[in-house]
Amino acid sequence: MQRLIPTGKAARPVAFAEVPQPVPEPGEALIKVEAIALNRGETFLLERPTPGLLPGKDIAGLVVQAAADGSGPGIGTCVVGHPAQGGWAEYAAVPTHSLAALPDSIDSVRAAALPLAGITALRLLRTAGSLAGRRVLLTGASGGVGHYVTELAVGAGAELTAVTATPVRGERLAELGATVVHEVAAAQGPFDVVLESTGGPDLPIALSKVRPSGTLVWFGQASRTPATLDFFQLLGGPERVTIQHFHYAGAPYGSDLAALVRLVEERRLHPQIGRVTDWAQTADALVDLRERRIRGKAVLLTGGAR
Repeated sequence: MQRLIPTGKAARPVAFAEVPQPVPEPGEALIKVEAIALNRGETFLLERPTPGLLPGKDIAGLVVQAAADGSGPGIGTCVVGHPAQGGWAEYAAVPTHSLAALPDSIDSVRAAALPLAGITALRLLRTAGSLAGRRVLLTGASGGVGHYVTELAVGAGAELTAVTATPVRGERLAELGATVVHEVAAAQGPFDVVLESTGGPDLPIALSKVRPSGTLVWFGQASRTPATLDFFQLLGGPERVTIQHFHYAGAPYGSDLAALVRLVEERRLHPQIGRVTDWAQTADALVDLRERRIRGKAVLLTGGAR
């Protein structure tokens, strides 16, 4: 079968290789992959790939071999999955605890756009707590996570301000009900909750927007620049602010995937997909995603997508 593997080259970060089909563990199902989605964080990993890295965490496809231990979906079931790695291939072995069945109403393109970004958004909002009637600031909002957070938070009753680099990147967020600004400094605080994903100089500015006893949840560093906090400057800002580090990872993922599928089926969540193309174009899509030329998710078709 064909698999995309790292090359270590900035201009062409992946290439196809012919490899054996994976042999599933007892608790894994073998999936014929129909669509894969890319994440910007993966573009950073591919700059200096570690030995043995097999990229790919967001997939949708068809179960062609059920798990030997009897768990999970049966043969012929259309699924969305979140393997630890190895999803950018014609076939992937995925733990059944990280799969969810798809209804006929959800195609593999939309499904593939759900896992990492959608799970991150769900778990991030759980960390933030009840949002009804609360003022929320979201930085780095125009990517896949930002679109999901915006739609879910506004749907939960939050008054959300989203920070995007340009007006064009904020158009869809405004349609979803967010107030859009293009610099963190322009956000009109104070905010009960700040969801901060850029790091660098934006984090201390975002922190200054938090109300007394409010919370800043730090869930990314898209700027790739470390943040510096001045203790004495912080003393002049909001009192008793909580700064909380967040990372989405931690299997099992199946229940969260099922929740995302249900939200899409109920038309309460709409994947924002900025590009759909054949997986022969994966290298180009990775570069464009890294350089922020794609809004929302990039989905690649391996063939036979519903």
